[in-house]
Amino acid sequence: MSLFKRSVVSEITSHGGVVFSTLLIVWVSVLLVRLLGEAAAGNIGANVVMGLAALSTITAMPIILLVSLFIAVLTTVTRNYRESEMVVWFASGLSLTDWLKPVLTVAVPVAVVTAWFTMVAAPWSYRQIGEYRDRYEQRSDLSKVTAGQFVESEAGKRVFFAEDPAKPGQELGVVFARLLDPEWLSVITAHSAHTEVMPNGDRFVVLDKGHRYDLKPGTPEIRLVNFEHYGLRLESRSSTDPVAEAKAKAESSSKARSTEQLVTDNTADSWSQVMWRISMPLAALNLALLAIPLGAVNPRLGRSGDLLIAGLVAMLYMNLINLSRAWIGDGKISFGMGVWTIHALVLGLFTLLLMHRLRVKAPKQQT
Repeated sequence: MSLFKRSVVSEITSHGGVVFSTLLIVWVSVLLVRLLGEAAAGNIGANVVMGLAALSTITAMPIILLVSLFIAVLTTVTRNYRESEMVVWFASGLSLTDWLKPVLTVAVPVAVVTAWFTMVAAPWSYRQIGEYRDRYEQRSDLSKVTAGQFVESEAGKRVFFAEDPAKPGQELGVVFARLLDPEWLSVITAHSAHTEVMPNGDRFVVLDKGHRYDLKPGTPEIRLVNFEHYGLRLESRSSTDPVAEAKAKAESSSKARSTEQLVTDNTADSWSQVMWRISMPLAALNLALLAIPLGAVNPRLGRSGDLLIAGLVAMLYMNLINLSRAWIGDGKISFGMGVWTIHALVLGLFTLLLMHRLRVKAPKQQT
């Protein structure tokens, strides 16, 4: 039994490491492509792409761990059946129920780590991501401008383009700006630009040596202004601390609030988020157990059908969790029913499948 347990635990851990690494690489690769696209569009700063990627990976870690554990147990059981190793174990007096202990030896620590991610790490990461994005939105238009890129602000009412500084000490080189208001469409060009803060706290971008063209759409009216210095208001003084405001806005999301805060809120939306956090470690345990009977296949038959069924069962399970979460948020079902019903049903399915695999049919009597 000790040899069996060590071999099973070692193989599940090995398979889980490979699957986890693969999923993590795929996730980070797709995430970096998306974040680099946002940075190129000026929605986030290029210097924080890696930081946001790390924080977003933390939020996805519960799902990655859960899927890795399920696939690791499933492939381990399937391989033992395919290569007829189960025949050796059965001949040694073991049965399929003896897989429970080594599988739980791996699954319980993974479930504990998953619970830590869902309860602590993921909400903290969501807060950090939300705070950064809110602070970035509160930054001035000029601070978002990257040389060689068009940057929009105020829902497209302002568009800026700037070149690299031509002289030392300049913030930006040649600047192009398009401003849109209800009456006029304005185009401004300047040789350089810098920011200034007024005594009352208002911030301005000052354009040096340029031209402003004002057009009234639908009419022939046009105005041309040449200037040495031209100031555009970026933001007015605010009595609210931008950092505190960004933090408060980030914590308004249920994903970013701690579990204690969600329980204190006592709203349908907060309880749906609590349900999700509790469900992830429970789903890790259930899927690990469910993989045992699902992986018990006939070595004479093809493997694709059994793996497809196992994948569909896991997807159905996760979709039911999401459905229960939505129903709790909408007030259609209670928190207790939403949390325990779906997991109890899957645990019952595991029990039925395991009993089916253990059932030994009596030989037919010959007449």
